[in-house]
Amino acid sequence: MRGGGHGIELTIFVLLFALVSVLGFLASRWRRAQSLDHLDEWGLGGRSFGPWVTWFLVGGDLYTAYTFVAVPALLYGVGALGFFAVPYTIVVYPLVFLAAPRLWSVSHQHGYVTPADFVRGRHGSPTLALVVAITGIVATMPYIALQLVGIEAVLKAMGINGTWPLWIAFAILAAYTYQSGLRAPALIAFVKDTLIYVVVLAAVVIIPAKLGGWHAIFGAADAKFAATPRLSDGTLLAHSAQLGYSTLALGSALALFLYPHSVTGLLAARSRDTIKRNMAALPAYSLILGLVALLGYMAIAAGVRPIITNGQPDSNTVVPLLFGAMFPHWFAGVAFAAIGIGALVPAAIMSIAAANLFTRNIYRQYLKPTATPAEEARVSRIASLMVKLGAVLVVIMLDPQFSIDLQLIGGVIILQTLPALVFGLYTRWFHRWALLAGWAVGLGLGLWMAYVTPSVGPTGAVVKQHWGGSLWTLRHIGITTTTTVYIGLVAVAANIVVAVVLTPLLRAFGHHTDGPDETAAEDYSVEACDHGVEPLVVDLTGAAEADAASSPRGG
Repeated sequence: MRGGGHGIELTIFVLLFALVSVLGFLASRWRRAQSLDHLDEWGLGGRSFGPWVTWFLVGGDLYTAYTFVAVPALLYGVGALGFFAVPYTIVVYPLVFLAAPRLWSVSHQHGYVTPADFVRGRHGSPTLALVVAITGIVATMPYIALQLVGIEAVLKAMGINGTWPLWIAFAILAAYTYQSGLRAPALIAFVKDTLIYVVVLAAVVIIPAKLGGWHAIFGAADAKFAATPRLSDGTLLAHSAQLGYSTLALGSALALFLYPHSVTGLLAARSRDTIKRNMAALPAYSLILGLVALLGYMAIAAGVRPIITNGQPDSNTVVPLLFGAMFPHWFAGVAFAAIGIGALVPAAIMSIAAANLFTRNIYRQYLKPTATPAEEARVSRIASLMVKLGAVLVVIMLDPQFSIDLQLIGGVIILQTLPALVFGLYTRWFHRWALLAGWAVGLGLGLWMAYVTPSVGPTGAVVKQHWGGSLWTLRHIGITTTTTVYIGLVAVAANIVVAVVLTPLLRAFGHHTDGPDETAAEDYSVEACDHGVEPLVVDLTGAAEADAASSPRGG
């Protein structure tokens, strides 16, 4: 990399980073409420975002540093398997189109802030809500860490090493999130997405032209993978990788909108119709994702070699290094800032979502049931700081071969909330204790499978004995094969089987009754403008409530 240009790149990076940081602080005045001392305002932006804001917010929430660093790094390392991210972001939106409007409606009707709020109200089980909340927080931590890994990779490409830049990024992110809540990432998302589109479109035009065209790029990738001992590597999927690829894509699609930050983005929308419009429009991001993934092959053709960290190549640095080699210094700085800002937006939303889970479903439920709305908002702000601090520690203490492994293991964890949350939107057939047992079995099985999975390097040698990824080889069950399957899908299948088997058994023995259901059938289809459905408001004391007098069911 051209060391003389680091000063220019760093200057552009810092200026754009400072711009969005200022926007983050100013966001507290954007669509300002009477008070931010309420989770509806601080944690959900007043539940007032329209189609455009929601599109940028949810898009900025879902297409993260994982997209722009980890996916190309996976293609750089193993080839076609890394493209699993493209089909799963195509499959996910029709699935979510079915469930998300129902979740928005019932949450709007009852003032639910978190997915665990809904689980508690639907199944009448604070314990089930507690495990859903804890699962969401734990699964979100590595996802936030992944965003910080993206910032770290950019800084390394500019010649800046050490952990101190992460602490600076943590401090800035923590400060404006603490002050402005969800309005901060919603406002910054406009800048983030604009930069990303400009950089990616420039990359797919300029870089191939410099490298001799797409034929040369794919030829270089073919040559690299032909010399790799791992049979699963290549620009075409090996037969043994096809099951792993398809199950990974399907499992990731099922997991994406189970994450607390995804639900937070949905609940911040002002109407059910806004959700439907966004599920129809968000696949536009998948086109950009496909182009971003190809940056991994471009890096191969450009002869990029990842930076060595702790004796191991850090594949997360290949895209920043590619930008530094192919672009003028000033535009490389813009590209680096796009990745860095692309990490700030989702990290802010994730920390807010995790903090809301702690406040609503742990602090208020078990530690202080009499907490006022203002106290809830204060506790959530502090909890968001702790979540971000934990993410920084994850980055410093762990050294995954691919940062994508962090998110994929988180996907295995969050998938175990699917029966309680998604099935609960449609049926009360499942017994709450059966759902708890299924969660425990699925989580235990998934973590065990991830633990025994080694990480194999390009030479075929084992790099790590444990926590090496989310694809599990069928050799573990005595089959002589290299075929793999996505751990999360196996684990959630076991989860569902246990819940299905135990539900009729528990009812047959009659030892445990179902918990009370505070929702009604009509709650799942209401729209904000429907007769008798009032928008949630924050009164002078900060208490969120629907106008019970005008509701036919008394709110």
